[in-house]
Amino acid sequence: MQDQYHRPNRDSAVETARADLAAAFRWAARLDLHEGVCNHFSLLVPGRTDRFLINPHGRHFAEMRASDLLMVDADGRLVEGDAPPEPTAFFIHWRIHRAHPNAGCVLHTHMPHATALTMLEGGRLEMAHQTALMFHDRIAYDDDYQGLALDEGEGDRLARVLGDKPVAFLANHGVVVTAATVAEAFDALYYLERACRQQLLAMATGRPLRIIPPEVCLRTARQIDGERGNAFGHFAALRRILDREEPDYRD
Repeated sequence: MQDQYHRPNRDSAVETARADLAAAFRWAARLDLHEGVCNHFSLLVPGRTDRFLINPHGRHFAEMRASDLLMVDADGRLVEGDAPPEPTAFFIHWRIHRAHPNAGCVLHTHMPHATALTMLEGGRLEMAHQTALMFHDRIAYDDDYQGLALDEGEGDRLARVLGDKPVAFLANHGVVVTAATVAEAFDALYYLERACRQQLLAMATGRPLRIIPPEVCLRTARQIDGERGNAFGHFAALRRILDREEPDYRD
């Protein structure tokens, strides 16, 4: 069941959205799920399909506050905030939000183990551990590094790469994770990095991976799907920890 953070009343919907996204930044820093100030997270403004929240360029994830987040419209114009959004971030995020109605939250990171996998020729997340199974048949792979997303065309290309998948591995670059809510997207980001780390640790031994049979993968993936409500409980717990230890994230 979703907790109070994910069932706000109408008057506090935007404030809650800001706090959720700020919490995701803080925890991404704590858990090493990002790279410096270069990565970007975004969230559609509740009740809107033409505005989204995104981090300002140059602000470290560990210091992000709800009030720091920029509100941007579909043309890249600043609606709320005191700094323009990074152009590359706007091109990536708005094109994905626009092309994928279920992508309410878009997280783009260069987290270390997932990114290392994108650096390998034919790098794939293999179904060799239970943690990986929640991503069964849900990852799109972009095997052609195009450099930075410097225009709308590259943003559109990345949206096409995702297709109907919620996760994309970008060759020699990083990953994109999408979901309807911050809680679901952050939960997926957390487990994606763990799954990649476990695979790389196993590969480092030089022994072949023991791949789980497809029928077991599918059965287990469906069981995990039935427990996806756990993502809201997981994120609510992270919010409670921040409320105690770093309450300024809500400012």
